Amino acid sequence: MIKCIALDMDGTLVNSELTIHDENAKAIKLAQDEGIEVLIVTGRSYAEAKDVLQSAGIVCPIICVNGSEIRDETGKIIEKVGLDVEKFQQVRQILTEENVYFEVYSDQGTYTSDFDKALTVMVDIYLSAGGVQEYEQLLKGAKARFENGKVALIDNFDELLEKDNITFYKLLAFSFDEEQLTRARERVKAVDNLAVSASGKENIEITSVHAQKGIALEKFTVTRGLKLEHTMAVGDNYNDVSMFEKVGYAVGMGNAPDEVKSMCDATTLKNDEHGVAKAILDVLENQKHS
Repeated sequence: MIKCIALDMDGTLVNSELTIHDENAKAIKLAQDEGIEVLIVTGRSYAEAKDVLQSAGIVCPIICVNGSEIRDETGKIIEKVGLDVEKFQQVRQILTEENVYFEVYSDQGTYTSDFDKALTVMVDIYLSAGGVQEYEQLLKGAKARFENGKVALIDNFDELLEKDNITFYKLLAFSFDEEQLTRARERVKAVDNLAVSASGKENIEITSVHAQKGIALEKFTVTRGLKLEHTMAVGDNYNDVSMFEKVGYAVGMGNAPDEVKSMCDATTLKNDEHGVAKAILDVLENQKHS
């Protein structure tokens, strides 16, 4: 009996147009009406997740930044887990030496030191997601991250070290040079007490080893009196694997890499085919007859 549903966002709940289709939103509401706890588990910051969810009328708890934050339905932080400053500095140095662009996620915001690179990378990612938007629309969307305060531009990441009581959550690195990214990934993996994952073939996500989607989901279920064995997780990439390994029922998106699908109990449709809605409705239908 599924009593909790954990949903990834990008490549899962969100389509290639970077929106949530009505069919997915309706299925989520239907599950909630049936008394099932639905939550979002994403690599996004809260700032980058909440607007998309609000636009679709979705109200639920959110686990953000790959498990670095657990927030309730109102957005209040229940728990946060950060990187040691020493680890942050080590990873930053590696990425800089490998000339890999990266952004820094923290409890005080998300930061970049290269505006032009930030725009180029985001447009390339939008294009690789398979959307049909025009280039100018994509560029406008990339710029909106800055204009809406979701990403802040700083001259140097040293500025962050001077902020009072800042907690570093994640370094998100991007490169479309596979060799460059692989080299950086292997060097980062050699640093202990880090979790190194990815939400796409062009990125690396680095958090504390204690900040992973599966760990945060387990904490959440305990606080709500739920069990992981009664939880379904739906995702599409490697940063979802820690959830898949813990839950009773893991569902891979149709657009997920084959290796990720092989770790799941079932596969649903692609994110552009409302795969989340199908996964939820299948569970509700099965439970109706069980």
